[in-house]
Amino acid sequence: MVETYRFCPVCGAPLDSRVLRLGEPARLVCTAAACGFVFYLDPKLAVGTIIAGPDGRIVLIRRAIEPGYGLWVFPGGYVDRGEEVTLAAVREAREESGLDVELGELLGVYSYAGRVPVIIVYRATPVGGTLEVDEEGLEARWFAPDEIPWDALAFHSTRDALRAHLG
Repeated sequence: MVETYRFCPVCGAPLDSRVLRLGEPARLVCTAAACGFVFYLDPKLAVGTIIAGPDGRIVLIRRAIEPGYGLWVFPGGYVDRGEEVTLAAVREAREESGLDVELGELLGVYSYAGRVPVIIVYRATPVGGTLEVDEEGLEARWFAPDEIPWDALAFHSTRDALRAHLG
């Protein structure tokens, strides 16, 4: 991602990758002495919901987009700037699964070395709607715990959160 930003958004001078403090990652710094802007590339925040029915089955969506095209995930997506995390979780569940949900407990927060997103996952209960997919999904299904396609899950966070939910 660092390579995609080449110029300072403040003055337009070239950016240079520099270590400003030992122990911290390299930062993009404006090369213009009069500017000195530091471009901090922060993580992207995502939310997900593990929607479980009263029978213990879980909703999974087969992705119609990259990364992970054709693989399974629980409903989720990015939090918009200024959006409450819990409202983003409810919104993403509705958009991706067609289900209205009531959030339960925070299941976990997942981050991985070298990866940009930080994923916040909630347990959720369906309270309305009809299971369906939007343009980001190929298929939506309810899975019993012993039917989860563990070898066809899209992300580490999907596997880790499902294990935490079931464990």
